[in-house]
This record gives sequence, structure tokens and C-alpha cells, in this order.
Amino acid sequence: MAAASISPRSLAPIGALLILGGCAAPAPTPEATTAMEIPAPAVPEIPVPAEQREPVSVEVTVRLPAEALPAQPEMPPARPDMITRMAGAFQMEVDDRREIARQRDWFVRHPDYMVRVFQRSSRYLYHILDELERRQMPMDLALLPIVESAYDPFAYSHGRAAGMWQMIPGTARRFGVRQNWWYDGRRDVLDSTRAALDYLEYLYAEFDDWQLAVAAYNSGEGNVHRAIRRNRNAGKPTDFWHLRLPRETVNYVPKLLALVDIVSRPQKYGLELPQIEDRPYFQVVELDGQMDLALIAELADMDMDELYALNPGFNRWATDPDGPHRAVVPIDRAEQLTAAVSDLPGDARMRWVRYRIRSGDSLIAIAARHDTTPDVLKEVNGLRGHVIRAGDHLMIPTATRDLAAYTHSADLRLARTQSRPRGDARVSHTVASGDTLWGIARRYGVSTRSLAKWNGMAPGDTLSVGRTLAVWTKSGTGVPAVASLPAAKDRKIRYTVRRGDSLYRIAQKFRVSVAQIQGWNNLDKKKYLQPGQTLTMYVDVTRQSGG
Repeated sequence: MAAASISPRSLAPIGALLILGGCAAPAPTPEATTAMEIPAPAVPEIPVPAEQREPVSVEVTVRLPAEALPAQPEMPPARPDMITRMAGAFQMEVDDRREIARQRDWFVRHPDYMVRVFQRSSRYLYHILDELERRQMPMDLALLPIVESAYDPFAYSHGRAAGMWQMIPGTARRFGVRQNWWYDGRRDVLDSTRAALDYLEYLYAEFDDWQLAVAAYNSGEGNVHRAIRRNRNAGKPTDFWHLRLPRETVNYVPKLLALVDIVSRPQKYGLELPQIEDRPYFQVVELDGQMDLALIAELADMDMDELYALNPGFNRWATDPDGPHRAVVPIDRAEQLTAAVSDLPGDARMRWVRYRIRSGDSLIAIAARHDTTPDVLKEVNGLRGHVIRAGDHLMIPTATRDLAAYTHSADLRLARTQSRPRGDARVSHTVASGDTLWGIARRYGVSTRSLAKWNGMAPGDTLSVGRTLAVWTKSGTGVPAVASLPAAKDRKIRYTVRRGDSLYRIAQKFRVSVAQIQGWNNLDKKKYLQPGQTLTMYVDVTRQSGG
């Protein structure tokens, strides 16, 4: 077969393409790559049918100027999570000290605790970090609520401190935090954070040292000033580590510094802290007046537990009639609630009951029956004093739901605290006039601090007559463990039951509680007293009328 010849003219297109491809060298500028299909050139001497021709693929690289390419949008830098943001702005130095290592070891041995407290903080941390940043304060202080309360806004201590910043009543009032029957600003996220940071700023200005400021936050500036004065007079250093302070404070500052160290480098200690997105969790919605919490939850489409978690300062079933007139809600619920509140008539924010005053009624009794206060009744009904007349009517604000629906009201929190098992049997003690926490604790053979804790109190709290306390005993009988060891003013007496007597009447006569008589005598609650039956009682001789 004769060799096929290809004319130079037929090779020209291929040569041009090959030259173009050979000239395209790699370049640092952006490139566009396109795959092109070029049919094979026809050979005149040997015609080939079109359907038998094979395509030839040639890859061509074309260099384009940068301005000819579509603009690529700039990606914003990824924001760190809140814990990383916080750790990046720490200012406190962590020395290699035994006191810090001891506290750090505890946190490292309890990784579940670390995860739990940071998850609990996720509702509040963004607000606190923003406030610290705005005030140019150390981000380290955002860890202080872990030391104080494990970020629990409902925490209450034996020292009468409340909220996640654990403020005592006096300090709270000093920094403008309101506390009343309706509202306790020490638990409110906004009010307590403002007051706590105000106090810390004041303390830093006082001591010019953050370790001393934190120590004073815990023990009071007076204690720190006295400790500094003692050391100065003795020629000793006056930094925190050389001061003689209360034991709690001695551990308090090292706890904070241990947390600073751990959060700065959790990998070193084998800990994995949760990722908390660095964005606001909540938004404040103005209400312009008192409003039922259940209605707020309904309008915002959220459950009561979440509403109370963001508004822990509200003690009851409604916001405080004297303010703050606001609700803190998740940021994705704020617009919905704002619109709903603006469309709500003023008289629809609360439910009102028209009550006819009966003979023997008092404002105190009426308020107690309707879970409100005499002051509220006086205000809404235009009363100047406490005098009311039978037959008149009062307008009373009432909850729109059963009180059990208000899951974190003060009453339900107390009921849960008192119901938590602490011993073999629970005895209910009704506080009588002259009762003290110490006296009741001694009568039942328990510690004052335990008795206070079982009832959501501090040992120094005032007891109100008629209040019911939960007392947990070691035996199943409910008999006070120290019945044979009465208080110094108590005397053991034997009382013979008379016709017409009842436990209530006997308790009133001797100024003791029904529960105490039942406990002292191991009485069956289902059985009645019988005339001639003998009861043993321990009565305070200073409280008896002698009649």
C-alpha cells in the first residue's frame, strides 16, 4: 500500500494549536482551563467517511488578566467560640503556687463539672463578656460566677448571698439592686451583673490590684484593709499571698486563678471544654407595666422553665408592679414578643378578680389567699390605709394559670428544696412566736446550718410566725433526737388530755407546734386524742402566760 501523503496546508491548523499550547507556561496569576474537541483534518488522497473519524482532544491553557476574572467575595474571618474569645483576653497572672495547684487538681479531676457549668453559662456568658469588654475589665472575671455559684442564678448560700454573683442583701442595696416580695435583683441577670461589676470596679480602684479586689469581693473590703494594715505595721508584704484572711477567701482567689489557667490551656490538663457560639443568647423586651409570666411565655412561644432561667429575679407569677417592666427572652423570640405585647390591650396583661370583702377580712389575709401583697391591693384599689369594710369590693390581680405552672416561683422552689430527702423521715414544724432557728434545730437534734439548708434559708434569716419548716430526722418515728435534752428555757411537762381537746388547741395553749407534739409522743396522725391520754411536751417557760 502506498504511504499516504499529507499536504503542508492540511497541517497548518494543528501546528498553530500545538504552538499555542507549547507557549502556555504556568503562571502565578489565576488561570482558566478549557477542554476543546478538534476534528481530525481531512486527507484528500484517502477519503474517510465522517462517521469513522475519531475526535482529537487538545487541552488548551489560556492566560487571562486578573481583572477579567469574576471577583471572589472576601470571607470574614471565623469568630472564635466564647471560651476561646475569653481566654484570649485574660489579664491575671497565674503563678506556680501550691494553693493554685490544689484547686486546679480538683477541677481537672471533675471534667463533667467543668462541662456542666460552662453549658449552664451559655445563656449569660455573652452578656457578661460584652460588659467586661465595654468597661475594659479583665475577662478573667467572667469565671467568677463559677467560683461563686457554678453559674446558677437561683443559688442561695448560708451567708444570705443570692444569685450567680452571690451578692448579700447589704451590698446589693448599696449598689442599687432592689429586693422585695415580687422581685430579687440579686438573681436578675442584668441587675446582678451590673452591680457585681460596679462593685469590682470600686474594689479595684480601692486596692489597685485585681487579686486583692477579688479577695475583697468575697470577704468585704474591711477585712482586706485590716489584713493589709496588720502586715504593713509588722513590716510584711501586703500582696494577697501574704495576708491573713478568712479561710474561704484564702481558697477563693486560687480557685479563680486555677480556672484561668485551665481555660487558657485545657489541652495541657486533658480537658475538652464545650464549644459555645460567640453570639448573643437573649434580648430584652420592654413590657411597659406589670405582666403575668405565663402570658409572656405564651406570647413568646417558650416554656416557663426557660423564661424563669432568663428572668430568675422574678419571685412570683408576674413581674414586679414597680418594675423592672421587661422580659429577657431568647433572641429569636424577641421580635415575636415585642409585636404581641404592642398589640395587647393594657387590661389584658393581668387577670383581675372582683372580691367582696367579708366580715373579719383583712388586707393581709386577702393578699395571702390571692398570692399578692397588701401594698399591691392598696395601690390598685386607691386605699390610703389598711382599713377595709365588709361589703365593699376589691380588684385583685391573680395568676392566669394554676400556681403549679409557675415552675420557678419562690414558693415552688422552696417546696422542692424542702421535699428533697435528707434523712429517714420528714417532720413539719410550724414556727411559733419566739421560735428561733437555733432553738428548733436543738430541739430536733440537727445543726442550725442543716436546718437552714433544708428550708432554703441562711442561719441568720428571720423566721416568720406560721411558717412551716421541714425537719429531717434520723429515725422513722419523727421523734426529735434531743427530746430528753431540751433547750435551757424548756421544761418537760405531762399534760392530761381533756374532753374537747385537740392537738391544735393544746399546741396553741402551750405555744408549740402540732408537729412537735406528734413527734414527742410518736402519735399516729390518723388517730384522735382520747380524754385521759397523757402527752409529754417541752415548753419554753418564758413564753407561757401562766394562766
